Amino acid sequence: MKFNTKTRYGLRTMIELAMLEGDKGILQKDISKNQDISMKYLDHIVAQLKAAGLINNVAGKKSGYRLTRSADKISIYDIYRAFDHDLSIIDCLSEEGLCRRDKMCAARNFWDELNNNIINYMASVKLSDLSEKQLQLGLIDEECMYYI
Repeated sequence: MKFNTKTRYGLRTMIELAMLEGDKGILQKDISKNQDISMKYLDHIVAQLKAAGLINNVAGKKSGYRLTRSADKISIYDIYRAFDHDLSIIDCLSEEGLCRRDKMCAARNFWDELNNNIINYMASVKLSDLSEKQLQLGLIDEECMYYI
């Protein structure tokens, strides 16, 4: 199981925004530079985070972005769901997954429990947990927020 690049970069973007909680926002070009994500690719990530209701513009176009709610109210699973509608470690667990053995398959039950543990763990970890960890790890330059 691998998480796609949009999910991984989306999480990094959200951590950066969480570190700047408050009324001010951060410009997309600064996120792009700080996180080493191309502007074109970041456009897609920002659009999906906005559509999921996780971020918004501070005061209109070219004003920067901020979280729509406190980082301790946003789970890692919320961020994941901005990019993927379903977390399924195997095909038969997906919403479209049909298996004629699903009622009599011990292996499926195992995978289902593991899948639920992953979802529950992601839901239990808050964005604030990761932003605090990022601060503990340190910054190269606090003004530009470029992470080590």
